[in-house]
Amino acid sequence: MDFFINKGATHSLTMTDKKYWIGFNLIKGIGAVRMQNLVAYFGDLESAWNADANELAQSGLGAKLVEKVVGARKDINLNQVWAKIEAQGIKIVTWADEEYPNRLREIDQPPPILYIRGEYLQDDLFAVAIVGTRKVTAYGRQVTEEIASFLASNGITVISGLARGVDAIAHQTALQVGGRTIAVLGSGVDKIYPPEHRGLAEQMMERGAVISDYAVGTPPDASNFPPRNRIISGLSLAVVVIEAAETSGALITAEFAAEQGREIFAVPGSILAPQSKGTNRLIQKGALPLLSPDDLMQALDLTRVGEHKSARKILPADETEAKVLSVLSSEPLHVDEIRNQAGLPIEKISATLALMELKGMVRQVGGMNYVSVREEVGEYKVSGK
Repeated sequence: MDFFINKGATHSLTMTDKKYWIGFNLIKGIGAVRMQNLVAYFGDLESAWNADANELAQSGLGAKLVEKVVGARKDINLNQVWAKIEAQGIKIVTWADEEYPNRLREIDQPPPILYIRGEYLQDDLFAVAIVGTRKVTAYGRQVTEEIASFLASNGITVISGLARGVDAIAHQTALQVGGRTIAVLGSGVDKIYPPEHRGLAEQMMERGAVISDYAVGTPPDASNFPPRNRIISGLSLAVVVIEAAETSGALITAEFAAEQGREIFAVPGSILAPQSKGTNRLIQKGALPLLSPDDLMQALDLTRVGEHKSARKILPADETEAKVLSVLSSEPLHVDEIRNQAGLPIEKISATLALMELKGMVRQVGGMNYVSVREEVGEYKVSGK
């Protein structure tokens, strides 16, 4: 996915830089595409924020949006907004930051900015979303508990939306077995919804995170929830739908998962149960029927998560890895060009890149283009050399 033109050249933005990302995020109508255009035109969002009306119009913003930006600059005190965010312990992660979730970066039009309470870790790349109805049955509760417990106990992060029913059960179960869990909200991270889940959210911040792309102070609104579902699926290797009626929001998450190339699993249920009509329909359309947690682990090769996590911490093991690293930088390089510069067969390059990506040494940034992440851990040396 080549949406963000400088996606490979990531670094950690300063507080001053991030204030302007927040500023534009507060303006309704400035989404991923327009944010990208502003970065491409002005070079950075501070310049865009300080541009006059004519320059903003030349960048491609329509008259109404130009008016909104000019008005926002008068009404929004970015220093006060930042102080409020800091006081609440909220972390800001943008496209341009190394910490931006790699899996989410792959999707079409990833959210430009994420607000995080808690901590998103590299190990959270190994994550599965569990979603379903708010009106969960005893059957649905039992299945949710079994799957969430199994995943969390095996080192898989459980992702959901903090809603009543299946979502809350999945989060609670993951915590109960000592696992990690992440909630994606349809409101600001300071506006926990539903309110009775505030305690649950606080627990999640200790062993996971609460995440949103909506600005701080954004109240929960029905229109916010469908778009946030693309982040739930975007952060995940797969989406498991436990119970869902034919009009359930969980089916929207499954649709996004299909668009993003994620695996979709659905738990079959009685053809007479309203809560199973949606999941049964998903299976009819090609979703994988989930008959036991083992099905999920095998299909996604999650039985070796421990090995994968350990591999991320290993230094280059041989000259091939060292040679690949020598031709990579923070600028994206296509696998064919890596092969040419390294002078190695394409099959050897592909296999080496796959392992190095698991180790966290390189990152694919879309279209078979790779970047080195060596600046995160210092210069590499070949093991034993």
